[in-house]
Amino acid sequence: MAWQTRAQREWEPGQVRPPRSVKALFASTVLCLEAALMFFFGLAAWGLNQNEWYAWWIFAGACVVAILCVALCAVLHRPFGYPAGWVMQVIMVASFVGVAAITSEGLIVPLALLPGLAFTACWWYAVSRGAQVDVEKMERWKAEEELAAQVEADEPGAGADDNEEKSS
Repeated sequence: MAWQTRAQREWEPGQVRPPRSVKALFASTVLCLEAALMFFFGLAAWGLNQNEWYAWWIFAGACVVAILCVALCAVLHRPFGYPAGWVMQVIMVASFVGVAAITSEGLIVPLALLPGLAFTACWWYAVSRGAQVDVEKMERWKAEEELAAQVEADEPGAGADDNEEKSS
């Protein structure tokens, strides 16, 4: 038998799944875009410093940060997921500052700090606004479940009355 998740093992026919987290969706999107940013930042820093001994280390470090950003998407639903995301934001911004400190390219590499700060702002927005949307979405889902249960409870009684009227 194939490996199944806990949700797959506990599934029953007719079971309705609760809505997915918008906060996790927003945060995962930001992390994946940051991974692309880090990869291209690593390429740019390598290209500007390719004759230096540290060029490959910069590129490798940027690629490691990019891979960690993508891997972090998988653990956002765990208790340490979002704090780890904040740590990743600090690591990303620190990597821009660190590369600017060790390279001799003047303003070219430090300008990469601007998209890094912009993505940190996007992360903050994704986490804060995503949480608000999740609360609203869960309230609506619960209200729809209550309404569906109420309609379901009313239907059998209405159907029995219709049958009695037709037989008389």
